[in-house]
Amino acid sequence: MGALEILAIILGILGIIGSVAPGLPGPPLSWIGLLLLYFAGSYGTVGLLVWLGITTLVTVLDYLVPSWLTRTTGGHKEASWGAIIGLFAGIFFTPVGMLGGSLLGAFIGELIFARNDAAGSVKAAIGAFLGFILSTGMKLIASGIMLFYIIRAVAR
Repeated sequence: MGALEILAIILGILGIIGSVAPGLPGPPLSWIGLLLLYFAGSYGTVGLLVWLGITTLVTVLDYLVPSWLTRTTGGHKEASWGAIIGLFAGIFFTPVGMLGGSLLGAFIGELIFARNDAAGSVKAAIGAFLGFILSTGMKLIASGIMLFYIIRAVAR
């Protein structure tokens, strides 16, 4: 196993972590791992281009889905920002803290800063939370499959 293969595996793992941890671009990191395997001669052009399209789509949807679901449930940008801030605050308290922090942050953002009533804030918080879960799930699935392909290519 060469240096490119080892780096590809590391990037695939970082892609999984980046799908959950804020600040790391999960699927793009995984795709770069596939790109390294392409340069090593272990991965084909068609697969690389297909995964580039999927990675681009997932990355764009990661920005659109949470705000769309927040707006669909009557929320404002304050709920989205609250969800992000709550996620960062909850990162120190296991995945449950991240999820709870995201939900609570969206609720507080909508209630206090958007001046929505409690019922509307709960609805908006649920929308923001579902958007976060959906976008995180998409990134995890894409990065997980790319890591599978990386490991399979290296094992050959």
